[in-house]
Amino acid sequence: MEETESKIRVFPETILRKKARPIEQVTQVHRDTLSKMARIMYDASGIGLAASQIGINESMIVIDIGQGLYKLINVRIIKKRGSQAMEEGCLSVPGISIKVKRAKKIWVKAQDDSGKDVDLEAEGLLACVFQHEVDHLNGKLIIDYASFLEKLKIKKAIEGLKNRTSDDKLSESETKSGKLQL
Repeated sequence: MEETESKIRVFPETILRKKARPIEQVTQVHRDTLSKMARIMYDASGIGLAASQIGINESMIVIDIGQGLYKLINVRIIKKRGSQAMEEGCLSVPGISIKVKRAKKIWVKAQDDSGKDVDLEAEGLLACVFQHEVDHLNGKLIIDYASFLEKLKIKKAIEGLKNRTSDDKLSESETKSGKLQL
């Protein structure tokens, strides 16, 4: 597994556009990484985080919407039903929020941090967060959902992100904006 710093990667870093590699066998390194990801997510006041967001190109996510922590590997959405639209923010695209239309209910297959297969159902906000994090595993960001008009409105903010240096730190207002930070 790749070694990485414990910072959240910000658009346009290339790792955010890569499809995550599946994990063949869950090891202690993966369990430690999932725990580290959870700490980073909580520190940034987020409710979801994918491994790519901390520079690791492997299929791992953590989620906590206030109902308990999920630490999952090789997450796949196998069925979707209904639709909902929520305003979403993203720790990797700070200062920008997009209304994203997603399935209202989903069924997920994954592995837990011990490598055991798990099947989950999620509705509402939890379904939204799962879909957002799976998007990260596939190299997709919330800005990809923006309409033409939304893209015009956020163009300046996107350019600002592109002009950052890799040493720039996220301001507290960017990580704690009150939007759903996934």
